[in-house]
Amino acid sequence: MTDEENCNTSTNRSLLDVLDARLSRRNALRVSLGGAGAAVLSACGGGSDAAAVADAGPASAAARHGSTPLRLSFEAVAKSTADRMTVPAGYTATVMYALGDPLDDATPEFRNDGTDTGFETRAGDHHDGMEFYGLHPSGKRPDPSGTKRGILAINHEALTDQFLHPAGTTPNPRPVPEADKEIPAHGLSFVEVRKKGRGFEYVRGSAYNRRVTPLTPMRIHGPARGSALMKTKYSAGGTDCRGTINNCGTGTTPWGTFLTGEENWAGYFTRSATDNTARGGSTAKSVVSLNRVGRPQGAASRHGWETAGTDDRFARWNISQVGASADGTDDYRNELNTFGWIVEADPYDGTQALRKRTALGRFAHESAAFGIPVAGRPLAVYMGDDSRGEYIYKFVSEARWNAGDANAANRITTGDKYLDAGKLYVAQFSEDGSGRWIELTIANPAIAGFAAYRFADQADVLVNARLAADAVGATKMDRPEWCAVHPGTGEVYYTLTNNSNRKVEPSGSSQMAVDPANPRSYADAPSTSAGNVNGHIVRMKESGGDGAATVFTWDIYLFGAESGADPAKVNLSSLTADQDFSSPDGLWFSPRTGTVFIQTDDGAYTDVTNCMMLLGRPGQVGDGAPQVLQYAKADGSMVSVRTHVGAKPTPDTLRRFLVGPVDCEITGICETPDGRAIFVNIQHPGESISRATVTDPASYLSHWPGNAGYGAGGATARPRSATIVITRDDGGRIGVDGGHDDDRGGDRGGHRS
Repeated sequence: MTDEENCNTSTNRSLLDVLDARLSRRNALRVSLGGAGAAVLSACGGGSDAAAVADAGPASAAARHGSTPLRLSFEAVAKSTADRMTVPAGYTATVMYALGDPLDDATPEFRNDGTDTGFETRAGDHHDGMEFYGLHPSGKRPDPSGTKRGILAINHEALTDQFLHPAGTTPNPRPVPEADKEIPAHGLSFVEVRKKGRGFEYVRGSAYNRRVTPLTPMRIHGPARGSALMKTKYSAGGTDCRGTINNCGTGTTPWGTFLTGEENWAGYFTRSATDNTARGGSTAKSVVSLNRVGRPQGAASRHGWETAGTDDRFARWNISQVGASADGTDDYRNELNTFGWIVEADPYDGTQALRKRTALGRFAHESAAFGIPVAGRPLAVYMGDDSRGEYIYKFVSEARWNAGDANAANRITTGDKYLDAGKLYVAQFSEDGSGRWIELTIANPAIAGFAAYRFADQADVLVNARLAADAVGATKMDRPEWCAVHPGTGEVYYTLTNNSNRKVEPSGSSQMAVDPANPRSYADAPSTSAGNVNGHIVRMKESGGDGAATVFTWDIYLFGAESGADPAKVNLSSLTADQDFSSPDGLWFSPRTGTVFIQTDDGAYTDVTNCMMLLGRPGQVGDGAPQVLQYAKADGSMVSVRTHVGAKPTPDTLRRFLVGPVDCEITGICETPDGRAIFVNIQHPGESISRATVTDPASYLSHWPGNAGYGAGGATARPRSATIVITRDDGGRIGVDGGHDDDRGGDRGGHRS
C-alpha cells in the first residue's frame, strides 16, 4: 500500500550530523528459549553452509536433521509480466479464499459483477497480513501444532472500490448502498481452513468464521484509555471505539492471539476548510496533532462516506469540530485518535472484544514482531511507521514473561498483562553502525519541554508518538514497513520500501538527506527524480541479545536494485537476475526452517516484472563490510556517505520463489507448523481501473484469479484479491531440502496458475 503524504517536517538531524559518543559494540548474543515452545538453533551465516533452523516442537533441529544444514532446494523463478502466478517446478499454488467468498451457508455465491452485497459475511478486499492458528483434528479446540486444520486471520487493508459496484463508484454525495458495501469490505477475516489432498480449502459455515469491520465495537486499553483525547460522541468516557481500518501487517503473540496494525487510517476522514478556527487557531494542540498525522483542514476523505447521510455510521468520518461541548463528546473531533493502533484479537473466540493496545503507540503501523520470549525477562515488540521519513519503534513490556502463559485459559486478558503497561522506544541510528533506543516518556525533558507541542501526560505522548519521536531526535527512515525477528539469532529485520524524498541536497521540509542507514539517492528511468527508488532491508542486533536493551548494532541486509544497476551506488548487494527486486514490503521468517520470505510492493520495476516473493537464508549483523558512497553536489563538492553492507547474497542464500499476476502486491505470509504449506496473499491485481472503463473487461490490466479458473467470470473476470496456498508436490517443506524422505526439491522451471 502506498504511504500517506509525508507529514514529518521536523528538523531531526540526519545520521551524518548525529556523531554521538561511540556506543559499545557487543558481539556476544544470547539466544534463549521462550515459553511458546520454540527450539531455537544456530544462525546461518551469509554465504556459508551454516543455517538457522527453528521448530514449533521441543526437539532440536540437530536431532531431526543431523548436522547437515538446510539448503534452498528450488530453481529461481524468472521475472515475468504475464497475468498469472508462477512458482517453482515441483510446487503447486492454489487459490483458496478470494474477495467476496461467502463465510456462511446463507450468503449467496459471489457473482463478481458489482452487484454483490453483504460483506459482513464475505471475504473483504485487499488481503494483506495473515497468521495461521492451528486447530485440533476434531476442530473443537486450539492446537498450536495442528497442521491439518486451522484458522487464518487475514487483514483486508483497502479497496479497489470501482470493482465493487456494477458501473464503478458514484461521486459525492455517496449513495448509502455503496458506502454500506465499502465500509465492511475493510477489516479482518477469521476463516477456518482444512487440508484437502496436498493443499487446503476454506470451510464455509465454520463456527470460527467471522468478519471484523470498521463498525465492530472494540475496547481501548492501556494508558490512553479514558484520556480526554479519546472521548467521542460514541464513547463519552473515552474507553470504547468502533472498528479497525487499513489493516496492513500482523503479528502473533506468545500466548496465541492475533495482532493487526492500523496503517493509513488518516485518509478515511475529512476536515472542513475552517476547522482550524473552530479548534482555536493554527497553533492549537489538536491542529498540530492533526497536521502531524496528515489531516490538515480542508483534507478530503478517501471514499467520501461522510457524504452518504446523517446517520452516525457516516457522520463519524467527519472529524471537524462541529459540536458545542468542550470535551468532544457531542461530535467526532477526536475520532481520529481512536485509530492508528495495534489491535489484539483472539482468533479462536469471537465472544471476546478486540483491544486497541495504546501502550504500543499511535502511528501508521505495519506489523508487530515479538522478540524471542525468555522466561523471567520482559517481552519486546518491534514496529515500524510506514510513511516517508518516519521512525522505527519497539515496546518493552513491564511484565516479565511467564512460560505458563503460552497456554493461558483466557488469551485476550493475558494480553492485558503484557501489552497494557511498558515502555515505548524509538530508534536513533549512528554512523558507526551502532544505535540506541530512546524511551518516549513524559519524564524525558526533551518531550516535556517540546516547543512544537505541549504534551499533557503519558497518554498524550502515546497518542502523538510521532511528535514525541520528533522531540527526541529519532532517525528518519525510508518508509519502515514490515519487521520480523530471526527465530535463531533474535536479530530484527525491517523493510524500508522506498523514499522519493531521500535526496543528496534536500530542498524543503519534506525532503531528507542521505545518511548511513538510508544511504542511496538515485534516478531510475523513466523517472529522472532521484530518491531511494528500490528500498532496502536494515537489520539490528540488540546488545547482549536482550530485547530490553537500549543500544544495538545495525547493518543493511539487502539493497533492492536491478541486477544491471551501478554496483558502486545502487546495486550494493550485487544482486543477480535471479535475485533482483524492488520495494521490499512484506517480511517474515519461517519458525520451522529459519528462512526469510521477502515480498514486494513495487512501482519502479514493473516494466520488467510483476511483484514477487523471494526466499533467503540470511546471515548476521556484521557479516559484510562498510562501503562509502560518493555523491556530487550541484556546486561540484562531494558528499561521502559511509554505510554498512551485509554479506553479498549468493545463489545458495537468496532466490526468487514467486511472481504474481499483473498490477498486484505480494503481501502476507504464514505457514502450517510443519512448514509443508504456506499461505500467501495476492493483493489488488489489476487495481489500475477507472469509473470510465470499469464496465469494459478489455480495459482490465488483470483478470486473475478468474483466468486461472477460480470463481465467476473466467478469462474476462474482474480481478480479485485472494489468499493462495503453496505446497510441494513431494510433500516436503517449502523451499529447503531435508524436509521429506524423498525430498528432491524442484529444479525444472516454473509452475503457473
